[in-house]
Amino acid sequence: MTVPLTPEITVAELLTGAPADLDLRVIVGVEGMTRTIRSPRIQKLGLALAGFTHYVHAGRIQIVGQSEVTFLHHLAPGERRRAIERLPWEAITCVLVTKGLTPPPEFLQAAERHRVPVLICSRLSSTAILKLTEFLQRTLAPRRWIHGVLVEVFGIGVLLLGESGLGKSECALDLIQRGHRLVADDVVEVRAIGSDRLIGLAPERARGHMEIRGLGILDIRELFGVAALAEEASVDLAIAFERWDPQREYDHLGLQQETLRLLDISIPLIRLPVTFWRNLTTLVEVAVRNHLLKRRGIDAMRQFVRAHDALVAGDALESS
Repeated sequence: MTVPLTPEITVAELLTGAPADLDLRVIVGVEGMTRTIRSPRIQKLGLALAGFTHYVHAGRIQIVGQSEVTFLHHLAPGERRRAIERLPWEAITCVLVTKGLTPPPEFLQAAERHRVPVLICSRLSSTAILKLTEFLQRTLAPRRWIHGVLVEVFGIGVLLLGESGLGKSECALDLIQRGHRLVADDVVEVRAIGSDRLIGLAPERARGHMEIRGLGILDIRELFGVAALAEEASVDLAIAFERWDPQREYDHLGLQQETLRLLDISIPLIRLPVTFWRNLTTLVEVAVRNHLLKRRGIDAMRQFVRAHDALVAGDALESS
């Protein structure tokens, strides 16, 4: 089961959470610090200042850099006031002035009047946009809460799925003892970074802990050391534990190539029937090794099928 989240951050949270080397400071509009940023896309305010105000989108950071400040300073006082007043201030979440520049007083006065925060940093616009976009892509990434366990095995993030009681946490504990790393137990927060990458992490309060029936809550850091934990990991492979059904016919050759779709991104899915005689930990490790081989273009099933087809074709030629 997945639970969707709609991420957003306030301008105040941006001020405290953005990369420290940006050294963001607020100069006016403190009363608007609760305005929310909902998009990682960043705009430059130049077109809007030139009269194309419909290009301003709510929920985005607006950049005022060298070009915008120079443009405003070159306008006659009356034109400058009109350019500033026709801005759709109600749709502007916040403004970031780059290169340590100072916008005209009329701009700062309008921002203060409309309660729009104006931030300043000393970085170039291109650098500020790059750093803020990366920060916002992670902070505002589409996300889901998923019931499962996320472990990092041989550098691959493996999402263990299945109903309660099938041994997901016990398998993860065994993997930790073999030198692999725990990311999240029971609840995994999955985020989509860009259009093709998923990352997973644990809720902050549960980070570094596991629940094992009969043992209770375990502190993995204290038991196995800091090396047994990963703060986050890419979600590269999903393995679903399923109760063994003797009436069901299972795929023995790996011909069924399934995927799990999360946040519009697909990852390979492997189904493992669970019985008391199967070593799930070993099977997970082998599944990851096989996944890594497939990444390198080595697919045992396809090679077997090709060899078998060639053998059959050769026998057919001999018999003819």
